[in-house]
Amino acid sequence: MEHLQLEATPTSAYIDFNPTTGKIEMSGRSVPENPLEFFNPLTNWLETYHKEIAQPLSFDVKLEYFNTSSSKCLLDVFKKILLMHRAGIQTEITWWCEEFDDDMVEAGEDYKEMLNMPFNIKIIEE
Repeated sequence: MEHLQLEATPTSAYIDFNPTTGKIEMSGRSVPENPLEFFNPLTNWLETYHKEIAQPLSFDVKLEYFNTSSSKCLLDVFKKILLMHRAGIQTEITWWCEEFDDDMVEAGEDYKEMLNMPFNIKIIEE
């Protein structure tokens, strides 16, 4: 399985999925014109990882901002990780927020409540 790395653009986040370490990082802004086109490689990668590797996985999400359509697609990504968790694979999501960004903290809390799996909300102090 290949390493998936997508550079950030003005409308899409940086993505780094390393199958060797089981670490995923997403950072930046996510406001792509076609969110499915952007997020489909991520969900496909997770499906392949689950089938071929099935090792512990950690996902660090450090988004500055994301739009409503990205929110839905991000939930789909999280649901793929939830399926892995339910299959007995050790998984963890860490949602990083700036210290005074109440909207991002609330979004993280909403995801945490929906997923019912290891989901940490961490504050980046200024």
